[in-house]
Amino acid sequence: MGVKGLFITFEGTEGSGKTTQVALLAQSLREWGRRVRVVREPGGTPIGEEIRHTLKHSHQNHAMAWETELLLMNASRAQLVREVIRPALAAGEIVLCDRFADSTIAYQGYGRGLDLEMVRRVIEVAVGDTWPDLTLLLRVPPEVSAERLRARQATLPFVRDRMEEADAAFFERVARGYEAIAAADPKRVRVIDASGSVEEVRAAIWREVAPLVALTGR
Repeated sequence: MGVKGLFITFEGTEGSGKTTQVALLAQSLREWGRRVRVVREPGGTPIGEEIRHTLKHSHQNHAMAWETELLLMNASRAQLVREVIRPALAAGEIVLCDRFADSTIAYQGYGRGLDLEMVRRVIEVAVGDTWPDLTLLLRVPPEVSAERLRARQATLPFVRDRMEEADAAFFERVARGYEAIAAADPKRVRVIDASGSVEEVRAAIWREVAPLVALTGR
């Protein structure tokens, strides 16, 4: 019997350390002999990366309606699912995705205040039955998130990110959205305390991931 693919997503507010932990988990899994595909949202395909620029970095996106944001996010997602995620899972790869559908529920649903049922219907069109086997929700206190975001913006070359321009109340709503998501689906969504050191968070993630990978063969 062949090795089964796995779909693992990372979620969290800004500054939770997702991107760092995605790379570290990919390294650990490859050391275990597994084939790993790392993707991000929005983006992950040529079409998706163009949409990402429109959503996040373009200087022409100031008037974007929240519904437009929702549809563009899921247009990028639909392409990623069909072009990359489904073929990789069918080939037995482990797919690690930096954000997925839960981000849309948290950001566009809870954060922007769009109707949650409408948000879920749009997501269903984009993903069908391609849902994660495991979602790692990296939780950090709001003050830690804000401080990490300021530090990142101070040390990296400045690239405008429209999502990061929202106010503190928006990110508080997003955090509450993530808590609701985790409470509603505790089997899939595992909350990780991401306020510690990089290695502490890495170890906590590995404790969640290793048993699942072991079950699917090596």
